[in-house]
Formats: sequence, structure tokens, C-alpha cells
Amino acid sequence: MSIELKDHLEARRRELETDRSHFLQHWRDLQENILVMRGQFMVKERNKEPRFTNIVDNTGTISARVLQNGMQAGITSPARRWFRMLPPDPEMRDWGPVKVWFHDVEKLLFEIFGQSNFYNSLHKLYGEESTFGTGAVAMLPDFDNVIRMQHFTVGSYCIDTNEKDQVDTLYRKVPMTVRQLVRQFGLKHVSNAVRQLWDKSQYSELVTVYHAIEPNEERAPGKRDNQNMPFRSVYWEEGANKEEFLSVSGFKRFRCMVPRWEVMGANTYGTGPGSVALGDIRQLQLEQKRKAQAIDKMVDPPLTGPSSLREEVIDTLPGGTTWHDGIDGPGAGLRPVYEVNPRINELALDIRDVQERIKRAYYEDLFMMLASSDRREITAREIDERHEEKLLGLGPMLERLHNELLDPCIDTAFEYASEAGILPPPPPELQGQEISVEYISVMAQAQKMAGTASMERFVSFAGNLAGTNPDVLDKVDFDQTVDEYGDMMGVPPRMIRSDDQVAALRQQRAQREQQAQAAMEANQMAATASQGAQAAKLLSEADTGNGNLLTQLTGM
Repeated sequence: MSIELKDHLEARRRELETDRSHFLQHWRDLQENILVMRGQFMVKERNKEPRFTNIVDNTGTISARVLQNGMQAGITSPARRWFRMLPPDPEMRDWGPVKVWFHDVEKLLFEIFGQSNFYNSLHKLYGEESTFGTGAVAMLPDFDNVIRMQHFTVGSYCIDTNEKDQVDTLYRKVPMTVRQLVRQFGLKHVSNAVRQLWDKSQYSELVTVYHAIEPNEERAPGKRDNQNMPFRSVYWEEGANKEEFLSVSGFKRFRCMVPRWEVMGANTYGTGPGSVALGDIRQLQLEQKRKAQAIDKMVDPPLTGPSSLREEVIDTLPGGTTWHDGIDGPGAGLRPVYEVNPRINELALDIRDVQERIKRAYYEDLFMMLASSDRREITAREIDERHEEKLLGLGPMLERLHNELLDPCIDTAFEYASEAGILPPPPPELQGQEISVEYISVMAQAQKMAGTASMERFVSFAGNLAGTNPDVLDKVDFDQTVDEYGDMMGVPPRMIRSDDQVAALRQQRAQREQQAQAAMEANQMAATASQGAQAAKLLSEADTGNGNLLTQLTGM
């Protein structure tokens, strides 16, 4: 069985490497022109010397960094909550025990993410996904911090997808030192060659190790040991015997998260803004070189002169003087070979235009706005006027990132916390219920806020019409408008009263108004009766003995 497994793994690895070969050269170009320190295409590239020779203008590198930092701050900021957990039934969201349990679980998960290397790994992943189009991390259990993230750089891994276009297979080539091998797998599991290196104290020697994570098609469904899990994880050394493995284990679910920026057609790997900006970045490097050459020739042009000056000491410093007795005539001396008069201004304008195109390809203005949202409030009108089109364009990327990265991360961390026994017991109302996740990051809220501007314009339009015809307000359901607007703005549900609560409040208000009206009418009737009684009293006390008008009326 072990020999058959090794043959399968080697054949599958070669197949995936062949499928990946079409992207390797493109990734190398992106690495050399944008992210020099990322990517690993050969095992011996460990602790490699940085190669910055192709980068004359660093606009592309800075734009990639802005996008990377903007995604971290706008999608998974360590400084604020970026998701919340909700029950599937909206009526349960206001139930006290349910709200308390979800709050405690969310707090626990954020503590787990903050204490582990979760955010550092995601920051690296965002940089590679945005430039190379594909990023990869794995979430593994850890005794000290519950989870431990492992980032895989581009070029070191191969992937494959299932029938649902979900990445479920990852093969990677890992350069490991002898010391790392022995510490991770134990001396008895390594090959004889590694043992010999260990005995010679050659701990820093590199050994090529392969790691495969894929669906375990041969598992026995009735068994629950780690070698019969739905996914298997196998480590082996390059060149080792077919029956030798460093480790064979398994997982209940695919522990790798491989988000892709954009997938074209049936491709397995994605493409990102780096692919869009690569042509402009190459043009920018060439133009900057040409501009530097032009300025250099203007400042220090090539010279021509009589051969008699060959033996002279020429002083080319500013203000310097060279004396000589030339045989080529009294006017002979040094002069430029040709006049260099490049159009620097036009070249500089074109360079700035290319730089702006690179920044637009990396959404620099948008992510600078989102990254600064902690310092000032972003209004819906600002997003509508300046960034709505870009936000809508980033919608598919954000949705794919939720599905391929954040959803699996939250589910896996929740599962590890449950296995560690640190989750609070759920209330009985949630037994057997699915838990939904809603993202409330700056980026997710900005996506929703782009739609609130149209709602504001509609309400404003209806208000203007109401000035001419008040009956038009009957067409607007203001209660529903408030609910929809609050949902788009990411307002916590407890801040908006339910329809039943609103109906009860309005009924109480109507009752108070009726009671106030009845009290007012009673007061008016009492005042009228008091006035009548006073008038009667005055009449009863009037003098009718004399011949006045009142006496006459009484007699009549």
C-alpha cells in the first residue's frame, strides 16, 4: 500500500507541476518587477540575495504595498471587529441567552486570532494574492494558541480544484534543514542520508521535502483514525525509498485556504492587479532609465578634442582650468561630440501618466481612503461620487475572499476551539442550528454604503415632491426604508426596534394621546360648567327691587 501511495503521490505531483508551468514565468516577471522578496521557484533560493536590479521606479512596489495594507485594514483589521455570528432565525437574534453566547464566542475567536500569527500570515497572503493572483495559507492546531497559521509563498506549491471550483488539493515543495526535519518528524522517521548528516552535525544542510494535502479517496468510511480522514496529509523526502514516509495523517476538512483574486475561464490559478499593471511597470522602468541617461548626457556629455590633449590633465570640475599648447590651432579644445537636448518635460509628463495607471490598477486611491477610515468618517455621498464604481468592481473579489479564505478560517478556528473545550456551552435554542457569519469590516460596509446613496436620493426626491403633493408620501414605506438602510450601514440589530416593538410603542403613544385629548375635553367641559355656575350665582344675587332693566326682564 505504501509503495502504491508513493507512486500515486509522485505521479500526481508531476502532473500538477506541469499544469502550473504555464504561470511560472509570469510569476517570475511579477517577482522581478514588483515583489522581489516574494516567491520561491527553486529549493536553493532559501535565504536568497535580494535582486532589485530591475526596479528603477518603485511605484509598482509601493502601490502593491498600499493595496496589501489596505486589504488588511479594510477587511480583517486587528484593531476592530470584522465579522459577527448570527443565528439563522432573525427572531432569535434579540433573545438574551443567544445574544450573550454569540458575544462570548466572537470575543473568544478574536482573542485566538490576536494571540496567534493569524493577522501576520493574512498580511503576507494579501500581498501575494493581489500581485500574483493567488495566495495560500494553512490553519493548523496549536497547543499554546489554539491555531497556528502557515503561509506558502508563490512558486512553492501546486493546487487543483474539484467539480465545484473549490481548491481541495495542494502539493508543495519545502526546503527544510536537517535540524528542522529531525525536530518535526523525529530521527527514526527520517531517511538514512539525513541521519548521517545529523550524526556529522551538518544541521543546516538543505533537504527537499514534499507535502501533499488532498482528498483521501481510499479511506475506509467506518474507521476514524487519522489515516482514514476525508483529507490526507503526507510528507516524504525527495529520493527516499518508496516505503519511507516522514508522516502520514489526515484532516476532517481541507485545512488550506487558497483565495484567488480573479479566475479566468477554466484556469486553476488566479490573476490580480499585478498582471494588469505589469506592462505599465515595465514601460515605467524603461522611461526612467531613458530620462536618467538623457540627464546624465546633458550634465556630463561625451567630449571630442585634439589628440594633443591626450597627455594633458583635464580639469572637468566646475570652474576648473586646463592649460595647454595645442598644435591644432589656438581655438582647439574640448567640445561635446553632439548636442543633447531631450524633451524632459514631455517625458516627465508621460512618466506621471504611467504612474497613475499603475496606481489605478492597484486601487491605491480607494484603499488609501479605506485605510484612513479609522481617522475620519466615510460618507455615503463620498463613496457614491468618488469610489462607487471601483467598490462595485471589487465586489466579486470580496465575495470570493469571503468564500475561499474568511469563511474557512472562522469555521476551522471554531472547530479547533470546540475540540479544545474552551467554547461556552450553547443555549438549548441553538442546538442543531447552523450559525451564519456576517462581515462588518470597513470594506464590507463600504460595499453596502455604495447602495445607500441611491436610497438617499430616492427619499430626497420623494420629499421634494411632497412639497407639491403631500399624498405622494403614501408611496414610501418609511419603516422598511429604515430597516434596509440600517442593514446596509452595518448597524447592530439591537439598535433598530422590531416591527412588533414599534407597533406597541405606537399603540401606547396613541393611547396617551387619546387620554390627553379626553383630559383636555373634560377640563374644557369643567371650565364651561364653572363659568355657567358663576353666572347663575351672579344672577341669583342681583337686586330686582328697583326699576332697572333686570327688573323689567324678570317681570316679563
